[in-house]
Amino acid sequence: MIRQLRDLLRRTERNSLQTRLAYLTAVGVAIAALCLGVATYLTARTSMYNQLDQELIEVASYASDPISTDVEGLGGVNASALQAANISIMLVRADKTVTRVQGSSDAIDPGYQEIAIARTQQGTSTRSTTGNDSKQYRVVAVPLTTESGRYAIVLARPLEATLATLNDIAMLVGFAGLGLVAISSFVAYVTGRRLMGPLRELSSAVTRVTETDELAPLSLVAQSSVYATDEIGDLARSFDTMMHSLASSRDRQRRLIADAGHELRTPLTSMRTNVELLVADEKSGMLPGGARAEILTDVAAQLGEFTSLVGDLVQLSRDDVVQPSPEPLDFADVVAAAIDRAKRRGSNLNFDVTLEPHFIVGEPDTLERAVTNLLDNAVKFSPEGGTVHVRMAGDELTIWDEGPGIAPDDLPKIFDRFYRSSKARNTPGTGLGLSIVVHTINAHGGTVRAANQPGAGAKFSVVLPAAPPEKLAEYEE
Repeated sequence: MIRQLRDLLRRTERNSLQTRLAYLTAVGVAIAALCLGVATYLTARTSMYNQLDQELIEVASYASDPISTDVEGLGGVNASALQAANISIMLVRADKTVTRVQGSSDAIDPGYQEIAIARTQQGTSTRSTTGNDSKQYRVVAVPLTTESGRYAIVLARPLEATLATLNDIAMLVGFAGLGLVAISSFVAYVTGRRLMGPLRELSSAVTRVTETDELAPLSLVAQSSVYATDEIGDLARSFDTMMHSLASSRDRQRRLIADAGHELRTPLTSMRTNVELLVADEKSGMLPGGARAEILTDVAAQLGEFTSLVGDLVQLSRDDVVQPSPEPLDFADVVAAAIDRAKRRGSNLNFDVTLEPHFIVGEPDTLERAVTNLLDNAVKFSPEGGTVHVRMAGDELTIWDEGPGIAPDDLPKIFDRFYRSSKARNTPGTGLGLSIVVHTINAHGGTVRAANQPGAGAKFSVVLPAAPPEKLAEYEE
């Protein structure tokens, strides 16, 4: 049977989840009904046999007194009385001699159990047997000791009525089990159909995304737009969240590619023009003296701008979250290193620096690049002999310059990729520096804001969360 169940489960694996649920429910209920039916039948059979045995033992006990005074006549018992009581009686001696009531049935022969009772005179015996008339009987023997010897009073009663009752119980239990299996299978099928409905919608949505490449949320392609409050509803919400994330990521990639293509076209076109001039001059010598060196200088500058732009694009294309280094770092050291680089680029400027230790968890290289971009922006717009102010207090880094500041209309767009204000269009740069700052600081769990310093120029504020105390303890050790 176990092998048959295994084969059935293996065949159901090729069916739908709804059909498998109905099959498994039917099998489970069938096994439970079978166990319950067998237990019910055996309990009823045992109870009925015990009751029958007790009745026969009581009859034998009542008959023992008259039989003991009249062994040959079995206490005056006649065949009519036995037929009316639907029992048969015989007296078995220890030497296997059998005494029956005259005119009674001899369908039952004594067995070793009754002979043992007669010889030992201890206990009682009960058994079921098939009589000489091919009928089923229940046989009971009790001991009897008289002056003439040791005997066993043996009573037998046909089991036709008892077996008929047990057959009725078996049929009732069987039909009830089949009904339970049928009802449970139907309920499981209907329940599975309702349960699989949202899953089918989710599967259709996934298929639609695969076939059409449209990242539409489930609420737009499914028949029902209301999320359930169970695990399937959570799955649908997670699916829609994933679709929104994928759509947003794809949109950012498209905008990055479009903006990058537009920005790369300008230096490439300029370099191509200059290279074509140099090639034409190599053949015809049409350029005046000194023009060739100016063109080469221009090409070198354009290559530098092109290289910077490509580096910024690579930095922005990294959408992965920063994996913090195992050891925390002092953000003040990162800022100090970035200031040293900025001083080399703004040798004609003054730097007003006040730094306090601030321990964080992060990547020093990417953080130094972000701070350098902020300082380069301040250097770029500072007037000749101006001062770049840097303050590090608590978890906030503030950098401001003495330049013209940021126009109110430009503040909301200052961190957008490739955005350059009207003041910055004639200055060197790719328009990606501040985008890299936002990308890096957000990846470290921090924030960055842009504003104007009263009486001065543009001000940028960076806030980074401090390292956990256990990391700080490791750093101090």
